[in-house]
Amino acid sequence: MTDLLSRLLGERPWLLADGATGTNLYNMGLAPGDVADLWCESHPDRVRDLHRQMIDAGADLILTNSFGANASRLRLTGAEGRVGSINGAAARLAREAVDASGRQVVVAGSIGPTGEIMAPVGRLTETEATRLFTDQALALKAGGVDVLWVETVSAMEEMRAASRAAQATGLPWCGMMSFESGGRSMMGVSPQQLASLVDRLPYPPVAYGANCGTGPAELLIALSSFSAAGSERPLIAKPNAGVPRYQDGGLIYDGTPEIMAEFAVLARDLGVRIIGGCCGTTPLHLAAMREALTSRMPEVRPSTDEIATRITGLMAER
Repeated sequence: MTDLLSRLLGERPWLLADGATGTNLYNMGLAPGDVADLWCESHPDRVRDLHRQMIDAGADLILTNSFGANASRLRLTGAEGRVGSINGAAARLAREAVDASGRQVVVAGSIGPTGEIMAPVGRLTETEATRLFTDQALALKAGGVDVLWVETVSAMEEMRAASRAAQATGLPWCGMMSFESGGRSMMGVSPQQLASLVDRLPYPPVAYGANCGTGPAELLIALSSFSAAGSERPLIAKPNAGVPRYQDGGLIYDGTPEIMAEFAVLARDLGVRIIGGCCGTTPLHLAAMREALTSRMPEVRPSTDEIATRITGLMAER
């Protein structure tokens, strides 16, 4: 275990991943419809400051601002020729924030979906998806990331392509799908199918799990199926902080810091090793999660009914 993520997982019972990138940048001035990834070059100080806030709130792992920085998605704004520079800048900004903190924090290179539907339903082939991911992954590696972080994927073919891209870099990687309220991804993949896939990949991830979705309770219930599938790999849980609404010029999610703190301890007690937040999760949420994880003693593994009851009970109290 030579990479930083594997070493920290070997030393600690859990790691706290950071919160949202895009949502927080919107609340820092990113205009609706603008591309967050481009801020790595146009507003580097704000991106670096967001990383710093996440680290100060207790994050052990931060994501680069590169979720949509593959050529397919950048083509929508005419920036497809800047994959190397944008991803390199994203990695360097996160690395600078970590170096300034004086703490051991994993820099994870965020790689989101291509934005296209995979064949045979759509037109994007697995070979082309591999090329798109590899170009981005190599640029993130050159910028100094510790690990690749493939997230919000919905198709098995896209996850396989991401695995090949990670293999081309030689970096360790983590893979996450987003599951809808029915317990499957947008392309119909179940948690059990993802668990089966990761163990069959020629270059499997260090850890895997779920992110985004419809809220913390639904994501944890989906994650409980991973353990039932028998995979021994560390699990990741990084849900949205509830449901968004537009208020006072910014996006506000209905998952309070207290709700995300409850999610964090439930995730830990479920056996999740990397715990964080996705859309709507601010540094304030993250600080509450860290405090709960360190101050509340582990309990027995919660049932799916207990997960739903404890989180929905807090939602009702708001």
